[in-house]
Amino acid sequence: MAKASARKTRCRIAGVSKNAYAAATVVRLECRNEPERITVSARFVDRERSVIMDSDTARGIDRRRLVTWGGAAAAGMVAAGGPLVGARIGHADSAPTGSSGRDRIPPDTRPGGAYDRYVARLAAEGKFSGVVLLSYRGRTVLSRSYGMADQEKRIRNHEGVAFNLSSGSQPFLSVAVLQLVQQGRVTLSDTVGTHLTGFAREIAEQVTIHHLLTSTSGLDAPMPDWQRVFHSREEVHEYNEQWARQATLVGVPGTGSNGHRPGGGVGLAMAAQIVEAVSGMTFWDYVHEHVFERSGMSGSAFYTREQWLTDEHIAHPYMRQADGSLVDAVRNLDKGSLDPNIRGRNPGRSFIGYASGDGFATAPDLVRFAEALRDGTVLDRPYADLFAGPKLPGPEPTSYEAYTMPVSIVNGQWVIGRGGGAGGIGANWSIYPDTGWVGVVLSNHDGVPMLDICLREAEAVTGGPVGPPGGGGGG
Repeated sequence: MAKASARKTRCRIAGVSKNAYAAATVVRLECRNEPERITVSARFVDRERSVIMDSDTARGIDRRRLVTWGGAAAAGMVAAGGPLVGARIGHADSAPTGSSGRDRIPPDTRPGGAYDRYVARLAAEGKFSGVVLLSYRGRTVLSRSYGMADQEKRIRNHEGVAFNLSSGSQPFLSVAVLQLVQQGRVTLSDTVGTHLTGFAREIAEQVTIHHLLTSTSGLDAPMPDWQRVFHSREEVHEYNEQWARQATLVGVPGTGSNGHRPGGGVGLAMAAQIVEAVSGMTFWDYVHEHVFERSGMSGSAFYTREQWLTDEHIAHPYMRQADGSLVDAVRNLDKGSLDPNIRGRNPGRSFIGYASGDGFATAPDLVRFAEALRDGTVLDRPYADLFAGPKLPGPEPTSYEAYTMPVSIVNGQWVIGRGGGAGGIGANWSIYPDTGWVGVVLSNHDGVPMLDICLREAEAVTGGPVGPPGGGGGG
C-alpha cells in the first residue's frame, strides 16, 4: 500500500499484483482526495523503491542567527556549483508551482539548483557524507545521498538509512510529555516531587516540568562518565536514575538557562523519568509507540549498540583522528573525538541513547514527524502550538527557546527544529510551518560544515541569495 502524504491524499497501487509490485519499475497509483479521485503514474528510481510522481496534480539570512536553530556549528563555506559527483538520487517530485509568493517552489531548492549543487560540491571535495532532503507540503522536492553508511561492509548512505541525531532527538521527549499533558495526566506546573521520589526537597518542591523542558531548572549534576562503556538498557536506565538524584539546585528555577553547566542536562533525564512514572512504560518504549509509530516513522528508534553493529540500515559515525584518518566510532570504542568541546567522547559507548539524545531517524521519517505535528497525529493542534511556541527570548532579537529546541523568525516566517552533533555525527532538521517546507541534513563523519549547509538550505527555502556575490570562501 502506498500513501501520499500531502493534504491527506490516500493512494493505492493499482493494476499491479502483490508479487509484480516487488519487481515493478512503473506502477499506477489511484489517489483519493475528496471530493476528487485522480490517477497518476509513478516510477521507482532506486533500490529503496523511492517513487517519482510523473504528474503534478525573502531575503538573505544573518549567519549568527542560524546558530540559534540548534545546528552543529562548523566554519567555512564552499561556493555553490560543481557536478553531482557520487550522488545517489532519492525522489524529487514535480511539486506544484504557484505564480508568486509562498506557494511557489524556489528554484534553488530544486534538483540542480543552488543548494543541490552546493552539497554536491562538498561531497566531491570529501566534506560531506550523508543525506539531505527538502520536502514541500509533504512531497519530496530534493533528496540526495552521498558517501558510505558502513565503509567496512561497503554499504552506501541512502534515504532509508537511519542516522544518530545526538541531541537532535530531544524534542521527542517534549512531545511525549505534552501528550501526557493533553491527556490530563500531568501539568506543566507539576513539580518533580509530584511524580518522582528520592530528590532533595528544594528540587522536589520548586522545579517544575516546564523548567525541565526549557532548561531553566537551576539544576546541576556531576559530569556524566563519558569514558564508561555501557552494556545493556538496564545499565543505562539505572545510571540515569542515579545521576538524576545526584542533582543539586544551584540557581533559582525559571530565572535563566542552565544548559551551559556540566550537568545541566540532568533535567531531561528527570523529565523522561516522569514520563515513565506516569505511563508505566520505559521512556524508549513510550517514544517508540506513541511518537515514532504514530508518526509512521518506521525507520526510527533508540537503537542499541548491538543493532548499530549489525543492522545495515544504520549509519556508522566516522571520527577524525590526529593522523587525519577516519575511524568507525562504534567498532572502536577506545577511540574518542578530537573536538575540544567533546574531547575523548565516543557516541558508541552509551549502548543506547536516553532523554538527552542519541535517538536515530531517517530523513523521510523526520518529514513524517513534521507532518504528524501539522495534522494532529501526535498532538492536538493547541498542544502542537504549545510544543513549538516560543517560551523564552534567545540570544538574537528574532530567536527564542521552545521546549528542548530553539525557534526563530527568519525572513518573516517561523522556523522550528533541532540540531545535534557528536563524534562523527551531525544532524539538523528544520520545519518551516508557515510555508510547509521541511529540511533535513544528516551526516556521519567529522569535518562536515553543518552550519553552512543549514544556512544554504534556509536561503534556498526562503528564496534569498546564496552567500556574497561570487560565492563563499573555502572552509
